[in-house]
Amino acid sequence: MPSIHDSTGKVSRHRERMRAAGLRPVQFWVPDTRSPEFAAQVRRQCQNLKDDPAEADVLRFTQAAATHVEGWE
Repeated sequence: MPSIHDSTGKVSRHRERMRAAGLRPVQFWVPDTRSPEFAAQVRRQCQNLKDDPAEADVLRFTQAAATHVEGWE
């Protein structure tokens, strides 16, 4: 069974190869889209946008852009 030190060495070598390739590690924190709180917040925000004229404009623009992109291929 491989030891924790074997895995640590592999990770270190991998990171060194990535750095040698000009890359650097970055950590991103994003909302947990699986949480009930996230779903509730999205629901509230959507309800707040209901019947908003600016939102209707954005939706029309998005639909037109999506239609244009699909026909562009």
